[in-house]
Amino acid sequence: MKLTIYNRRALYGGIFAAIITGIGAFILGNLSGYEAKILIKSSLPGINTLCNTIVLASATILALLLTLLSVSSGSKSRLKDDHYTQVLRIARIDTAVFIVAMICFQLFNLPITEAEDVPSNWYASIYYFSLGMSSILSGALISVVIMLYNAVVNIIKIVGLGEKDHPLIYKEDEKTKRTEKNN
Repeated sequence: MKLTIYNRRALYGGIFAAIITGIGAFILGNLSGYEAKILIKSSLPGINTLCNTIVLASATILALLLTLLSVSSGSKSRLKDDHYTQVLRIARIDTAVFIVAMICFQLFNLPITEAEDVPSNWYASIYYFSLGMSSILSGALISVVIMLYNAVVNIIKIVGLGEKDHPLIYKEDEKTKRTEKNN
């Protein structure tokens, strides 16, 4: 997969956000099973809310992509396939974020701290896993939002501001070459 400057910017933004949110887990240091169990009880409501928010945001972004496509197709300028590939990539990543967030939401709703057969040494792993997943999901959603922002900015420049020399617009000589190539 070829990473454009827009994709790299979104990827770096998501990684940066995941690292920043994940650092908090490692600041706590090594936890005993009992401490982790208490922290799980206190952090799970917030993590569940985060997963729920990410699910809702991802679904909303998919709907916004339809609006973006509608505006794109209504443009006077002929847009290059790169624009539609960019929108497709956003939709794919957003759908993956939606699915993972929904699965995590379901997993984190299991009453693990109420179970009696769970060994106490598992609680630290479960705690770090929940914090790690919430960091990854947060970073992934931030990446999707940055990618969507980049696509929207491009459309604003092309449709709203009437930019004629934008890299995503076919120029007359490119249209001619493409027509000749297809014939």
